[in-house]
Amino acid sequence: MKIEILTIFPDFFRGPLDYGILRRAREANLVEVAVHDLRSFTSDRHRTVDDRPFGGGEGMVLKPEPIFECLNSLGVDTPRQNHTPPDQSIVLLSAQGRLFRQQMAEELAQLGRLVLICGRYEGVDERVAEFIADREISVGDYVLSGGELAAAIVADAVVRLIPGALGNEASARQESFSAIEVGKSVEARYTDTSAPAYEPSRTVVQSPAPASTCASGGLLDYPHYTRPADYRGMKVPEVLVSGNHTEIRRWRRRKALEKTLRNRPDLLERVPLSSEDRELIAQIVAEMRK
Repeated sequence: MKIEILTIFPDFFRGPLDYGILRRAREANLVEVAVHDLRSFTSDRHRTVDDRPFGGGEGMVLKPEPIFECLNSLGVDTPRQNHTPPDQSIVLLSAQGRLFRQQMAEELAQLGRLVLICGRYEGVDERVAEFIADREISVGDYVLSGGELAAAIVADAVVRLIPGALGNEASARQESFSAIEVGKSVEARYTDTSAPAYEPSRTVVQSPAPASTCASGGLLDYPHYTRPADYRGMKVPEVLVSGNHTEIRRWRRRKALEKTLRNRPDLLERVPLSSEDRELIAQIVAEMRK
């Protein structure tokens, strides 16, 4: 995959790109990241990238010319034709965009090329969204000073899903918000046919991962503990050191449901739940009301 980032602050990305998974993926040639300074595509001596909006209003707006010129230099046709090549996406980071979710990250990770346009100031000339971008993405219901932080978030979320980027590829399927592909082998239940079915599908994956591991299925992740088992009187739950993988799975599923119900109940509305899940939720709710 190649990621192209268009910004007026290219030095911002020296930090995010030089650490962790993004750095390792670049060094392993799994992804190539190019950062382009929009000021290099201006035509005046002041290298102007913004201007006041027509019709009046507060703030400045990022001009269309530097963005169009930059994309033309990268071989991207502008304005956008009737369809975007299936292996690429041009994304405008914007507070007005669709909310960025894990499913979208998974879609973008399948592409060969991803272009991220970082907005700034009061916004970006609407012709960029209308005639260039095929996606407009927001990373949350809040306003940032610019799209650079959002671009770094999107890049990190996407790159870690590229095969080989993580030391253990199964990790990405077990994490919070990772969707279950019902009826497909990537459901990643990591168990055998005798284990309790907490997901709606009975699909099984043969894996060296322990049978106590369970995919999030779109819920928040279950709690994790490590050594020491007793730290300053705070003990790891006994079930986790029992060696009973079936009971550990049950405990983890219950805790994932409990944490989701407490912190993100909205997720439960779009996650497929088994009858046992619903029984657990009813128990949790009853306990919370005591």
